[in-house]
Amino acid sequence: MTRCRLCGSAALASVVDLGATPPCESFLAADQLDQPEPAYPLHLRVCTDCWLAQIPPLITPEETFKEYAYFSSFSTSWVEHARTFVADAVQRVGLDHEGSEGSDGSDAFVVEVASNDGYLLKHVVERGIRCLGIEPSVNVGAAAREAGVPTLTEFLSPDTGSAVRAEHGPADLVVANNVYAHIPDVVGFTRGLRALVADDGWVSVEVQHLLTLIEENQYDTIYHEHFQYYTVASAIRALASGGLTLVDVELLPTHGGSIRLWARPSEVAGEPSRQVADVLAREKAAGLQELSGYTEFSSRVAKVRRDLLKFLIEAAERGETVVGYGAPGKGNTLLNHCGIRPDLLAYTVDRNPYKHGRFTPGTRIPILPPEQIAADKPDYVLVLPWNLRAELTEQLSFVHDWGGRLVFPIPELSIVEVKR
Repeated sequence: MTRCRLCGSAALASVVDLGATPPCESFLAADQLDQPEPAYPLHLRVCTDCWLAQIPPLITPEETFKEYAYFSSFSTSWVEHARTFVADAVQRVGLDHEGSEGSDGSDAFVVEVASNDGYLLKHVVERGIRCLGIEPSVNVGAAAREAGVPTLTEFLSPDTGSAVRAEHGPADLVVANNVYAHIPDVVGFTRGLRALVADDGWVSVEVQHLLTLIEENQYDTIYHEHFQYYTVASAIRALASGGLTLVDVELLPTHGGSIRLWARPSEVAGEPSRQVADVLAREKAAGLQELSGYTEFSSRVAKVRRDLLKFLIEAAERGETVVGYGAPGKGNTLLNHCGIRPDLLAYTVDRNPYKHGRFTPGTRIPILPPEQIAADKPDYVLVLPWNLRAELTEQLSFVHDWGGRLVFPIPELSIVEVKR
């Protein structure tokens, strides 16, 4: 990568180099364990002209998302987050009753891009509001349709957006949650959003906030599916590339700290809210519009690695057992960067049956059903989806029965005694 994918500048500075890892969602079947496994450099850089943080586009979305291992509905807290969002969003946009009209006098219309298994749009369906999901993964899109959520199996592009608009009409609300980092063609994707949305409509984008990623050492969320990492400042420029203007922003706790960007077509956007100015000021104070805000991140990442490895090695030497909980994409960045293998982490478990009997990419750690933890009664459970700390601390409270403890690796190593 020699130029910024947003502004074209060649002024790219290194933030952290995590070596080379396999794609984080390329879980292995048993018959693949003796086969070679490709690995790609994972090096985060920041453009010192527009301040978009990014990694090289070494894999394509088609390689990752045509068959996808992540189903949003397996996270209870994420489904509740979606339900709350829908309730708030339909009021903000004025779609708060069945049969409400859209901008052109037809029935109101909501589109979600990267709609996964219908975890969000099912709440729109329940309200009697016309909707459509656009989801490139064949398997999760099929699950959405089985759940009663109309879903188109496609990647979003300007042409896709125009075709959907021509067939279904303009969308009064376009939702793009946790996808804006997943597309290497930022400008084309943003133009696709503009093609979908009505000329007086709304676009809601949720994406992890680079500010909390840096401040909280959340380096495991850097992986090949995430091509870029946004501040509000860089998101403003990205949205503008497609004819959208940021009008409001919300700070969210999801994924360790996210931003919800509310944008509208530039012709009708008006002045941004005070919250936009406040977050921009906070980013500037953190040094994220100059290199000083990034220089210490690499050394703090190295400490996370050293601390976790020290704990695992010392536990092994004491004869204590450590297993994992969860097999998220972020966990595979952590496991590969730390060089953790089954001698230090016997296995991990996951609620998603799709992953059972498979192995983590690169590190080859077995993935088992969650019931295995209660059967084996390990001394420690390493929680890989640390962003769900409250939810999983409650779910895993049963480890207290045999004196087990939970381990959270980020933002710093934390060993927790749980209570029933």
